[in-house]
Amino acid sequence: MSIKVVIGEVRFSYANVWEPKKMEGSDEVKYSTCVLIPKSNKDAVRKVMKAIEEAKQEGIVKFGGKIPNNLKLPLRDGDKEREDDENFTNCYFLNASCKFAPGVIDRKKQQIIDTTEFYSGCYGYVSLNFYAFNTNGNKGIACGLNNIMKTRDGELLGGRSRAEDDFADINIDDNVEEGFYTVDENDDYIF
Repeated sequence: MSIKVVIGEVRFSYANVWEPKKMEGSDEVKYSTCVLIPKSNKDAVRKVMKAIEEAKQEGIVKFGGKIPNNLKLPLRDGDKEREDDENFTNCYFLNASCKFAPGVIDRKKQQIIDTTEFYSGCYGYVSLNFYAFNTNGNKGIACGLNNIMKTRDGELLGGRSRAEDDFADINIDDNVEEGFYTVDENDDYIF
């Protein structure tokens, strides 16, 4: 059984929601994203912590009758574990994944089809499910990714810029044909 929660507004990082990727340490491919939860978003943090506690209680049978001390938990502190990445400052984070493509919609609840519209760095709400696991001696609470609702754009994460930003200051005269240029008497190109 799993515990479902919807939280927002959060920021998405390492967003692999359009194409599944091979998971680290596994041959399995999944859709995934890292969910950045601002520590100031007390409601979202409270919901996640409550869901984790409920998943622990439901997992007691999987854990052999008691909750282990070294249980792996999905909610982590960005200030402690990712201190070298300013995007994680003052945030908790968790990694969520799923075997099937998550639904991705915009704030008007319309499906996002253009894969450039949802990316690492944008903001929104996310539907997650938390459940206990006990695999090969590893015990913990996992976080499943259900669906995403994008609410707004944000600065692109991951070091790559958007084409719209790179060329924002360039204006092309619509009266000049594409690809045509001339060369003046100094062998300089004139566009």
